[in-house]
Amino acid sequence: MDSALTDTILQLLQQHRIMTLATVRADGWPQATTVGYAHEGLILYFLCAPDSQKAANLARDDRVSLTIDHDTDQVMQIRGLSMAARAKPVLDPQEAERAVRLLLARYPQQDSLPLQVPSASQVRVFRVTPKLISVLDYRKGFGHADLVSC
Repeated sequence: MDSALTDTILQLLQQHRIMTLATVRADGWPQATTVGYAHEGLILYFLCAPDSQKAANLARDDRVSLTIDHDTDQVMQIRGLSMAARAKPVLDPQEAERAVRLLLARYPQQDSLPLQVPSASQVRVFRVTPKLISVLDYRKGFGHADLVSC
């Protein structure tokens, strides 16, 4: 992967804290939701309730699409990324704890979250591993995107 593109992707991941995550429902329709995330390099982590629609969707089909971007008042300043990825539940307690700590660090002003890793009955931690990343940068031209295979 081109190092300049990698730097751009990492910069976009660091600049933002929420993503729109699309999973596949049982009826085949996509379901898009907004979730907070943290990342280690290109690996993303998010949490959801174990009994949520998102968790049920991912138990059937781990394919996800996601977007990370921000609003701008100038169309030609749009920058962001989209990703085709796999989302797997984190089963290792040490990795789950690290992921939760990464998420908590993204919200330093937050005071209502637990300081320790919630139990598996309270929350499900997912690891998102990218397969294909599209880096969108309208500053390079309307609709310009660079495609990166992972």
